[in-house]
Amino acid sequence: MRKFRLPVWLCCGLLLVGGAGIAAGQTLGRPIVVVPIDGTVDDGMAHLVERSVTEANQQHARAIVLNVNSPGGLVEAAFAIRDALFSAQEPVYAYVGGRAYSAAALITLTANRIVMAPGASIGAAEPIPATVKTISALRAEFESTAERNKRDPKIAGAMVDKNVDLPQYKRAGTILTFNTEDAVRSGIASGTAPTFDDAIAQLHLSGAPRIGESFSWAEALARFATDPVVSGLLLTVGMLGLLIEMQTLHAIAGVVGIGALALFFGSHVYAGFSNGFVAVLAVLGLLGILWELHVVPGHGLPGILGGVALFAAVLFAFGLPFFFVGIETIATAIVLTVIVFTLVVRAVPQNAWAQRLALAAAQGPDYVASADYRELRGRVGTAVSFLRPAGIASIEGKRIGVLTEGEFIAQGTPIRVVRVEGARIFVEPVTS
Repeated sequence: MRKFRLPVWLCCGLLLVGGAGIAAGQTLGRPIVVVPIDGTVDDGMAHLVERSVTEANQQHARAIVLNVNSPGGLVEAAFAIRDALFSAQEPVYAYVGGRAYSAAALITLTANRIVMAPGASIGAAEPIPATVKTISALRAEFESTAERNKRDPKIAGAMVDKNVDLPQYKRAGTILTFNTEDAVRSGIASGTAPTFDDAIAQLHLSGAPRIGESFSWAEALARFATDPVVSGLLLTVGMLGLLIEMQTLHAIAGVVGIGALALFFGSHVYAGFSNGFVAVLAVLGLLGILWELHVVPGHGLPGILGGVALFAAVLFAFGLPFFFVGIETIATAIVLTVIVFTLVVRAVPQNAWAQRLALAAAQGPDYVASADYRELRGRVGTAVSFLRPAGIASIEGKRIGVLTEGEFIAQGTPIRVVRVEGARIFVEPVTS
C-alpha cells in the first residue's frame, strides 16, 4: 500500500489544482454589469436598474457596478432602485465620479462598497417638502440602508435630517455632505480612485467582461423631454400653436401645439414626475380651449377655465421637488412665445400666412378703401371670420372689416349691413 501512496497524493494534488484553475477561469469569465446613475433620478432610471439586476441575476454576474454622478431626483424612484439592488444575487459596488446627492446618495449607500473620485461628494439629501413626516421617513430609509451594509446609520441620517448632532463632520442645523476624504475617514467610502477603470481594479474586477447597460429609446426620450430646457421649448411650441390656432382656426397650428404639449405631459408621466391626474387635468384644459375656439367662440368662460387648468397641469407636471424649476420654465416659455409671435407678425406683415394672424398694417387690393361706405347699408354678405365683435366679411365679393353690435357671429353666417358710421360698418346676422 505504501507504494501507491505517492501516486495517489500526486493525483489528488493535480485534481485540486485543476479544479481551482477551472473555478478561477469560470470566475474571470463571469461578467460585471455596469449601470449608469447619471442625471436626474426618475422612473426611467428605475426601469433601467430593475432590468439590469434581472440580467445580472440571469447571467450569474460577478458584480453590479454603479457609475454615479447625479444631483438627485425623485425619492420614489430611489426607493424602487434601492429595493431592486437589494434583490441582486451578486455584490453591488458604486463609484462616485462626481456627485451623489439626495436620491442618488440613497442609491449609492445601497452598494456593499463605495469608491469615490478625488473631489467627489455625497449627501445633501433633505427632502422637498421638508416636513416632519417626510424627513422622518427618508431618514429611516437612509439609516436602515447604511446599517445593512455595516455603515454608521447616524452619519446616513445626518444627510437627511439637519437636527442630527454630528459635530465632528458638520455644524449644528446643517445637512451633512461629505467630500471624498471625509467619506473615506468616516467609513462611508472604502477608497479613492481617479477613474472608473482604477476603481474596477481596486475592486479586484479587472479583466472581467463588462456589460454596459443603457436606457431604452422610450426611457431616453422621456429623460430628454423632461430636461428643463427641452420642456421649456415644448411648452413654447405648444402655446405658440394654440395662440396661432386662435387666430387662424385652420387646425394645423392647433395639432402641432397639442402634439408638443402631449409629448411634454407624456414624458413627465412616464418619467414619474407626474401622474394620471395631471394628464387628465391637461386634457380638460385643452378641451376647454378648443371648446372656446370651435364651439362657442366669444363666450370666454370655457377658454379661461381651460387655460387655468392647463397652466396648473403644466406646473404640477414638474412635481413638488422641482416646483420652482417648473415656475421658471413656464415663465421662460411664456416670454419666448410672446417674442416669437410678435417677431413673426412684424417680420412678414404682408405675408398671406401672417395676415391670418393679425390684420395687415396696410390695406391690399382685396380690401375696400372707399372713403364713403354708406352705399353698403342694407347690403348682405357672409362672415369670412368669426365676428367677436370685429372681423372680416365678404360683401359683394369684397373683403371688408366690419363690427357687430356686441354679439358673436360665427364664421360663414349670412350678414346684413345695418349701420355705417364713417369707416365703421355694423352688421347683424340674417335670420330669414
